Amino acid sequence: MKNELIERFTSYVKIDTQSDESSDTCPSTEGQWELLRMLVEELKEIGMEEVTIDENGYVMATLPSNTDKEVPTIGFLAHVDTATDFTGKNVNPQIIENYDGGDITLNEALNVVMSTKDFPNLANYKGHTLITTDGTTLLGADNKAGITEIMTAMAYLIQHPEIKHGKVRVAFTPDEEIGRGPHKFDVTAFNAKYAYTVDGGPLGELEYESFNAAAAKITIKGNNIHPGSAKDKMVNSMKIAMELHNQLPAQEAPEHTEGYEGFYHLISFNGEVEQTQLYYIIRDHDREKFNQRKATIESIVQSLNEKYGNETIQLELKDQYYNMREKIEPVFEIVEIAKQAMESLDIKPVIKPIRGGTDGSQLSFMGLPTPNIFTGGENFHGKYEFISVDNMIKATKTIIEITKLFEQKA
Repeated sequence: MKNELIERFTSYVKIDTQSDESSDTCPSTEGQWELLRMLVEELKEIGMEEVTIDENGYVMATLPSNTDKEVPTIGFLAHVDTATDFTGKNVNPQIIENYDGGDITLNEALNVVMSTKDFPNLANYKGHTLITTDGTTLLGADNKAGITEIMTAMAYLIQHPEIKHGKVRVAFTPDEEIGRGPHKFDVTAFNAKYAYTVDGGPLGELEYESFNAAAAKITIKGNNIHPGSAKDKMVNSMKIAMELHNQLPAQEAPEHTEGYEGFYHLISFNGEVEQTQLYYIIRDHDREKFNQRKATIESIVQSLNEKYGNETIQLELKDQYYNMREKIEPVFEIVEIAKQAMESLDIKPVIKPIRGGTDGSQLSFMGLPTPNIFTGGENFHGKYEFISVDNMIKATKTIIEITKLFEQKA
């Protein structure tokens, strides 16, 4: 299984599948199409049935039931796109066998070192086989590790028909990193009762709570006058933008929050005297606090419009996804089964809220309750991203064990 995982994963990460928020197509980039089409052929090769890809790039396939029991159909999903935060072009994965626990030189020429001082979590991986970047790109374990593990688990189940299981559906989807993953996902066609995204991080992660999420795009109009004759005429939109930002609670930002603490996050600030645009994301696990945060933004905009004129500031406020806990708690047995699967493999479940969202956040509200399980990766979205092959094996075995438990409990 180890070599199979390495071979699959390294082939996937070499394809540039970064998504593009400025694109209106689905998938948003051609690289995603390349990997999706490759996965279609691979699903057929390993023996999956009902393999389809639709006009929006959503790949689905079926592992038929091999039991006489009435077992609910379950699904496993992963996304093909990689994050936009750091380049994903020309990924050159490095394999470290029997990691010695010390600093890892990712790129000697550029002096890029992943040190144990900066990344004390490396202590958890002594003796593991690691896959890292070469220090110039992200790795793409988010979420090509999930694809690899789902594909390997399905191949294993096909090769071992003595393992009894119900019908299993798998799906590979585009554009999760830009928040569009499930937008055109056909839940009816997928036809599963429950599902799991394989999109988590370190060993044992099991998540069924996500943020409630909104985006705020704020456009501020100014009035640019020659500074020599600007008195009582110039309106500097950048200064209004700074005034607006300074009215938000300074400590309620990502760099000051953890756990269940929500935040306002200024993603971008682009401005001149004449016009400035701010882009925020708003996050909170609690729906009431989430609504209060949105109301705070609206109140600040309203007060500044009263101060500077009602056409000065325009606010576009849009909800993105909601806390999937609302939809998963009524069917909590799916979390318990994942927990039991991990414990049977001597994996300690780490149940914690996602400080973000997965495709499961939206899918759960589309009628498909979908918690999230680990892949084994760490430091996603940057040059220090890495994954443990040992933990990829455990993630693959967790998928297999979940399918077995659903059959045994039927």
